[in-house]
Amino acid sequence: MKKSYILLLTIFLVIILAACGSSENTKTAKEKDSADKQDKTWEDIKESGELVIGTSGTLIASSYYEDDNKDELTGFDVEVTREIAKRLDLKPKYEIMGIDGMMPAVKSGRIDVAANDIEITDKRKKQFAFSDPYKYSYTTMVVRKEDNSGIEKLEDLKGKKAGGGATTVYSQIAEHFGAEVVTYGNAGNEAYLRDVNNGRTDTVINDYYLAKFGVEGFPDFDIHLHPTIKVNPTETAVIMPKEATVLQEKINEALDEMHKDGTLTKLAKKFYNEDASKKSDEKIEEIEGIEF
Repeated sequence: MKKSYILLLTIFLVIILAACGSSENTKTAKEKDSADKQDKTWEDIKESGELVIGTSGTLIASSYYEDDNKDELTGFDVEVTREIAKRLDLKPKYEIMGIDGMMPAVKSGRIDVAANDIEITDKRKKQFAFSDPYKYSYTTMVVRKEDNSGIEKLEDLKGKKAGGGATTVYSQIAEHFGAEVVTYGNAGNEAYLRDVNNGRTDTVINDYYLAKFGVEGFPDFDIHLHPTIKVNPTETAVIMPKEATVLQEKINEALDEMHKDGTLTKLAKKFYNEDASKKSDEKIEEIEGIEF
């Protein structure tokens, strides 16, 4: 009886130890698989010699074609990523697409990264990795000059029409305050701003620098930046797959060099006439009740 008890106890201990070993092996295998994925993203890019970047080509000051020349893609985000690629000994290859398609394209692997004035948000950080910020801004509105489109505060958006992309932070703001979002696909600034001018929509909620640049580009339109609404401080970055931590590290190293040697300041002043690469001291109101 005693021998049988000892034998059963021995078998039980062997099973427990085997289970523990299996658990540890599984954990190690998962960690190794995760590490392999992290390395593979960067290794694949390095092997190809190209960094494939999703961008719109229609967002003036950020990503656009110079004088409608389809061979001359430029803009702040384009030149920032072009410089990053250069410092990583890669050739930048730009894939033109609408903002609503960029994050799915990153997730599917169609593109390596996306850069199109894309804000870092808590929701997006759950699914993607971001570089360090290379632009700091806030949210404002383009409205009609004559009456600010009847909007004096965010709550006045209720019942209004706001032009924008379906998946942007700006459309989230519009919907949160009761506005109807009118989407345009991968349209240029003129389409959005013309509709505010002619009354088809009431506002375009957008980044301060981009909105300012857009208004200045169409002086014949009866539009201006809202004089008092300055909300939602934003940080713009390169977005990439969640597991691409090695690529993230490489891009951050390049951005750090660009901050230190003045390249980011130079590019920001070229496209925005202000140094958008540094945080402003201006106090910007946070928006409560929206999970970005």
